[in-house]
Amino acid sequence: MEKLTTEQIDKALHLLKMRPDSKLETHLNACVHCGLCAESCMYYKTLHDDRYMPARKVELVAALYRKYCTLIGRVAPFLVNARPLDEQMAEEMTDALFGACTMCGRCVKHCSIGVDIAYVVHFGRRMLAAMGLVPATLQATVDAALQTGNNMAIPTADFVDTIQWMEEDLQDECGSEARIPLNETDKNILYTLNPREPKFFPLSIAALAKIFFAAKESWTISTDMYDVTNYGLFSGNNEHAKSIAKRLHDEVFNKHCKILVLGECGHGSRANRWEGPNYLQHSYEFETITAVELINTYIREGRIKLDKSLNQELVTLHDPCNLVRNGGLESELRYTISQSVTHFKEMTPHGIDNFCCGGGGGQLAMSEYNERRIAIGKIKADQIRNTGAKVVVTPCHNCVDQLIQLNNIYKLNVKIKTIAEIVADALVLE
Repeated sequence: MEKLTTEQIDKALHLLKMRPDSKLETHLNACVHCGLCAESCMYYKTLHDDRYMPARKVELVAALYRKYCTLIGRVAPFLVNARPLDEQMAEEMTDALFGACTMCGRCVKHCSIGVDIAYVVHFGRRMLAAMGLVPATLQATVDAALQTGNNMAIPTADFVDTIQWMEEDLQDECGSEARIPLNETDKNILYTLNPREPKFFPLSIAALAKIFFAAKESWTISTDMYDVTNYGLFSGNNEHAKSIAKRLHDEVFNKHCKILVLGECGHGSRANRWEGPNYLQHSYEFETITAVELINTYIREGRIKLDKSLNQELVTLHDPCNLVRNGGLESELRYTISQSVTHFKEMTPHGIDNFCCGGGGGQLAMSEYNERRIAIGKIKADQIRNTGAKVVVTPCHNCVDQLIQLNNIYKLNVKIKTIAEIVADALVLE
């Protein structure tokens, strides 16, 4: 860690001292250091290092709060474990808050008094971001989104070529009327993608397009702003997060669409549906829903017909943290799967108590911590193996990417599919 400048420290302390509400102080003061959160955390369970206990992560921010925001912390810091913001503290915070936390929120559910540990971790990341200490690979992902409109810096021409290729395949299967419309206006839906789809998983785009075709939906994709992700949520730089969210918000108006449908991305759904209005400081003027909810509605309303016998292999479900534990879509996912597959088995545990895949919180974008990410992922790999499933379904492309790596490393011999893909496999076209 290079020596911190006075300017860097002042920027971080400004955030700590100028809180507009009492949420941070409430959670910092509420933690009683009981340690019940420890066994809920994948990092602690895997690495057995006390530094990675969720309560210890809270304590890092709390020690700074006591030092700079309380009288006793300023006068007698040794009495309350108050610590200054120096190079050692910044290094510890970077390692624990960026390198050893997916902000999955599982520890919050296991906290005896409900301390929002993920919120405190995010605030600590904000302080580090203010000092310019975001891990380089994560910041590069944010920069790509800010500069090019998508986090993988995919050129527009390449994106259009991929969509046209997928449209041709779709028409071979469904007929010439099936389309993947680009840059059309006055449609019901503006649909978004994780850039991993056009880059690595184009079949998931075709699967959702097939569902839209069967439902006779009015929809389009914008080539200017189609990225559902927002890695500003993970970096802690709220200004960057705001800029990315605003671009997508404005594109709905530019294309004169009625509904923003968020593609299968856990953090992207959270960043745009729940955090986006906070970044922009106003409610969205249009409806915003996830692709999971939209597909669920199609099934319930009879707009698409499914034959679950077309999916005979044993299926299990990985619950993305931001869609289930933090997003409330547990029952919606299970309804859709119940209508799409013949054999389904839950992981243990599952639902709001499910373990993170290990790729959340920006971990997939931080190559600095790849070894840890794969190590903690063994918990998820063991969960999958114990079900005996041949197919793992998850509605999040970050989770898909992590699960594919776990599948290869831990020799699980399973297929990884999105919700759209498993529904498209069961789709009956009239």
